[in-house]
Amino acid sequence: MPKAAPASAPQAMPDMAPATPSDPPPPASPTAPADPVDARSRRSTGRAGKGRRAEPLLVESAWEVCNKLGGIYTVLRSKAPSMMSRWGSRYGLVGPYIEGSAQVEMEPCEPHGPFGRAAEALREQGVGVEFGRWLISGRPPVALIRLDALKQRLGDIRYRLWADHQVPTHDGDALADNVLAFGEGLRLFLWALAVEQSDKRGIIAHLHEWMAGPAIPMLRHEHWPGSLVFTTHATLLGRYLASNHPVFYDHLPFFNSAEEAKRYNIEPQHGIERAAAHGSHVFTTVSDVTGRECEHLLGRKPDVILPNGLNIERFAAIHEFQNLHQEYKGRVHEFTMGHFFPSYHFDLDSTLYFFTSGRYEYRNKGMDVTLEALARLNWRLKQSQSQVTVVFFIITRAPVKSIQVGALQSRAMLQDLKETSEVIKAQIGDRIFHAAAAGRIPDLNALVDERYRLRLRRSMQAWRRNTPPPIVTHDLVDDAKDPVLCELRRCSLFNEQHDPVKVIFHPDFISSTNPLFGVDYDQFVRGCHLGVFPSYYEPWGYTPLECAALGVPSITSDLSGFGSYLKDLMPDHNAKGMYVVERDHRDFGSTADQLADQMYRFCQLARRERIELRNKVEAAAELFDWHTLGRKYHEAHRLALERA
Repeated sequence: MPKAAPASAPQAMPDMAPATPSDPPPPASPTAPADPVDARSRRSTGRAGKGRRAEPLLVESAWEVCNKLGGIYTVLRSKAPSMMSRWGSRYGLVGPYIEGSAQVEMEPCEPHGPFGRAAEALREQGVGVEFGRWLISGRPPVALIRLDALKQRLGDIRYRLWADHQVPTHDGDALADNVLAFGEGLRLFLWALAVEQSDKRGIIAHLHEWMAGPAIPMLRHEHWPGSLVFTTHATLLGRYLASNHPVFYDHLPFFNSAEEAKRYNIEPQHGIERAAAHGSHVFTTVSDVTGRECEHLLGRKPDVILPNGLNIERFAAIHEFQNLHQEYKGRVHEFTMGHFFPSYHFDLDSTLYFFTSGRYEYRNKGMDVTLEALARLNWRLKQSQSQVTVVFFIITRAPVKSIQVGALQSRAMLQDLKETSEVIKAQIGDRIFHAAAAGRIPDLNALVDERYRLRLRRSMQAWRRNTPPPIVTHDLVDDAKDPVLCELRRCSLFNEQHDPVKVIFHPDFISSTNPLFGVDYDQFVRGCHLGVFPSYYEPWGYTPLECAALGVPSITSDLSGFGSYLKDLMPDHNAKGMYVVERDHRDFGSTADQLADQMYRFCQLARRERIELRNKVEAAAELFDWHTLGRKYHEAHRLALERA
């Protein structure tokens, strides 16, 4: 990043008027000296006379503040109680105002405290800012910046990024325009905060991902009097490269990042990410795997690794989690009966439920190696004549037309069968009770009315079908080219009766409003036996961590941030139900063999052994609570204050 020139530094609280390189430096004001360096020396002199400064402020910012999109939303939301317990009213968040999300996520309130006054300062400049409390545990204060007025300055923002930092941006990209407008609004917000607070205390701005990144190089160029921390959760270029290079990690040191960014048409995003990494006082990422990627693609090695945690209390069920497993396994049983039993049946007591879930990145998420391992597991279970049936769910979101009509019909008929059975059960119970109370042995053939016997027979006849159960629950937009379906066809995993491994591809996320499952995702996970996530590219990986919090064993990979961290933190992780398959410097076949072997060995466990394993997993989850992992964030913030 080019060095800032004090002579051209802007006024400490920039206004909304566009600035050009030929503009003279604005005159000094009593609250905002024109020369930021001089401002720092004056603050230092003031401290000597006044004594100790107030405790610092922490502002955390990301595009996913009050905006549920992906993993960063989970990071911020789950970490908030830990941050509030440490920082209290000195902690606040800034995000973009996204109409639909903000109305659900935020409770508006009158601006108050230093963050509220900074929001008011932006309103006075014509920038729309909504202030309130994020409706999550801890209820931290949040400022959401409206982007409409800021988009009028896009030409000036693009010019400054290019002239001062050689970051190219282009017209016509709606997302990039929103990101640049948000970066400008965040820059103005932090200046407003600094004008009032920097004489009194330190200010730390912790920004996440390239979508909050444009503010960092501009603030450093302007000598903003605070500390800047930047966290990349995954480099955008790395995600593209990993999807298209079978030996991405082996070739990582040899990529020319500028040329590759141009080839994938992501020069602006890569330029912003690189400038933010180099402009921050402290650069961080979430795992050593991603740290290696940052060093080669962004040109800076992270100063601190910030592993992602969870608010474990949210998932805590104390001694109830075994009962919850039984309860929600019963709900998964219902889906299984509705999906498979019209064609054939198998013993549900000997059935294990495995699943994988996440963004539909077929190779990056390890779906390719998972399906190959399932084919090998299917063969091994046949050869060993095992009585175990494995039902494997693939939960992701893919382009679909609708839910298959057959799946909905089967579900409806199962519900009708269940209701008829409930009526008959109640009728039988009442008649047996009355007969026994009168001292008679009831005639079992007369316990059920004729009409209910006929209704039951009709339901059973309508229930049957002569075709194998489908392998997908929805009609896909392009099922002929869908990578999961193509691989299932190649592996001949068609849910035939003689196959001990059954596969259900559910190309939508699970929620309580889902007509096929009717449970939330957390409840579905509790009802399963094993999560399988052998990712090839996974900067962190929340899915196996969520499994641990819910008391469910899982398999991850050493190329995921969580798996790599697990190997360092817990050498006996296998004994605690958190398995790590080796993918680093391994070929596809050996990884598939290892994964198939891990799943096969899990299938050999007795019920009591699986219960013990769930106990161990649930106990180990405490190590990943934010009250433990949040210390790394505190370390990064202390380092930022020292460097600033």
